[in-house]
Amino acid sequence: MLEVIILALALSMDAFAVSIGLGSKPVESHKKLAIWAAVYFGLFQGLMPLIGYLGGKGLLGWIDVYAPWIAFLLLLFVGGKMIFEAFAEGIEEDVCQITQRVMLTLAIATSIDAMAAGFALNLLQANPFIACVIIGVITMVMSTLGVFIGKRSGTWLESKAELLGGVILILIGIKLVLS
Repeated sequence: MLEVIILALALSMDAFAVSIGLGSKPVESHKKLAIWAAVYFGLFQGLMPLIGYLGGKGLLGWIDVYAPWIAFLLLLFVGGKMIFEAFAEGIEEDVCQITQRVMLTLAIATSIDAMAAGFALNLLQANPFIACVIIGVITMVMSTLGVFIGKRSGTWLESKAELLGGVILILIGIKLVLS
């Protein structure tokens, strides 16, 4: 279960970083923005790993021997992408007005990686449905915190969160191969 919590924290870092960027923008109500961020990011981060898990479950019989290596490569790719994005300008920099459509787009964009990471759920000793609920709830909490941190401090923590999340995902991938 600890692995699932660590995976959830790592996957939530994208949404956390975007939420910090959104929270740093002048909006009518940061409380309302925090609720929308929690709902959108939490829902998509919770659903996408389930899709990855189910897709991987269908393939697992065929690729059983290679599954740890495939999970490692997927987590290496996702973690590497997060590390790269930590040094690049964030997508929320281009957002002028925060609408429901923008929130949906950001939720999808930040959760695509979670679908790839969902494949790794096939290799963890945890109920995948409970794991996805944990991922969603932790992302909701992190997104809410991100909005309020962004409101208070601006975006200085944004890239550090993505960097940490990327490193953690790569370490989980290494652990899966070495197990």
